Amino acid sequence: MKEDIQFDPVEGVAMAVVPDEAAATEDGQPGWLVYLLNYNDFPLQNVIVNSNGYGTQPTGEAVRTSTLRHVLLEVPAHSAVPIEPIDPGLFHLNNQYWVSYYRGAQIFDKKYIFVPDSIVPANLIPIALLNQEGILHH
Repeated sequence: MKEDIQFDPVEGVAMAVVPDEAAATEDGQPGWLVYLLNYNDFPLQNVIVNSNGYGTQPTGEAVRTSTLRHVLLEVPAHSAVPIEPIDPGLFHLNNQYWVSYYRGAQIFDKKYIFVPDSIVPANLIPIALLNQEGILHH
């Protein structure tokens, strides 16, 4: 049962959203790319990242995006792996990334939520692992 599984706190793993010229939208808006970052001295194994968005449209209508699932066999130590491009048209929503992975036989699990309107150029900070600026969520 789920209650029998021990979930230790996730440490050394983060999500980042960074500007990316290659991911520019068809209407010319700057593109953004989501990364999974592993700051640990060990690799993450059997990684699953579920992503979706939810919230309300400016008209007040509730909206939920499709859930996308990304599977990575391993994320090496001290590395960043691109997960998916993200459309700037979704920045007014909660953008959730639910990460699950193994370290040995132990499973780890954490949700990272970029709240509405937090993915903006004013919030860019240097991210050394990527060697560029982005929005970082620990």
